[in-house]
Amino acid sequence: MLDADLATLYVKPMTSSDPVQPLLVFDLDGTLAETAPDLVATLNVLLTREGFPPVPYETARSMVGGGARALIERGLAHSGGSLPAARIDAMFDEYLSYYDAHIADATTLFPGVGAALDRFEAAGWRFAVCTNKIEYSAVLLLEALGIAGRFSAICGKNSFPMSKPDGRALLMTIDKAGGRSDRAIMVGDSKTDIETAQNARVPVVAVDFGYTELPVEAYEPDRVISHFDDLWDAAESLAKTR
Repeated sequence: MLDADLATLYVKPMTSSDPVQPLLVFDLDGTLAETAPDLVATLNVLLTREGFPPVPYETARSMVGGGARALIERGLAHSGGSLPAARIDAMFDEYLSYYDAHIADATTLFPGVGAALDRFEAAGWRFAVCTNKIEYSAVLLLEALGIAGRFSAICGKNSFPMSKPDGRALLMTIDKAGGRSDRAIMVGDSKTDIETAQNARVPVVAVDFGYTELPVEAYEPDRVISHFDDLWDAAESLAKTR
C-alpha cells in the first residue's frame, strides 16, 4: 500500500464535505522525548538543597511519569526524607522554575521521531500533543527540540479543567487540533496514556521504551511498538480494523 493511501483508509475516505484529516495525538515524556535525564537532574538538585542524598539515575528513571509533584514525593521517600505538605508545594514551584531553565540540557527525541512525522505528514496526517506536563513547559521543550511547529495543538495538565487519564482531556485536545475522535490515534508510553485513550474510546499505540512501572503490554494497548519506524504499520493495522 502506498503511504498516501493510509490517510484515506483511516475510517473512511475523505470527501469535500468531510475534510477532517486523520490525527496522531502523542504523549510527550517517554513517548516523543527521553526527558528523564533533565527531570531526574532537577529532582536531585532539589533533594540536595534539602539535605537529602540524590537518587541514582537508573532508580529515578522508573519514578518518572506521574508528574513533578509525584516525582518529588517518590524521590523524598527513596532518600528517607519527609517534609510538610507546604514545603513540598514550594518544592514543586522550585522544580518547575529550575526545570524550565534546563529543559533540554540532556533531553533528546527518541530515534525515528522525525522520520515518522515526515512520513505521516506526507500522507495527510496532522499531529497534537496531550501531556500531563504543564502546557508552558511542554511548548518550551518542543520548541527547544525544534518540532513545536509540527503540532496543531500542544495541550498540558493545565490546558483544560481535567487531565489524563480523564478521556475528556484527549477529546478536547483532538478538538483543539481540528480533528475528530473517530479519525484519531493516541500514542503513549504509560498506563495513564492507555487508560486515557480507552476512556475516550480512541485506539492507542504504546511504545515500550518509556516510563512505566510494568511492561506496557500489561495495560492492554491496541498495539505496541519498539521503535518509531514501526508506527506506520501499527497505524495502518488499526485503520483497517476500525
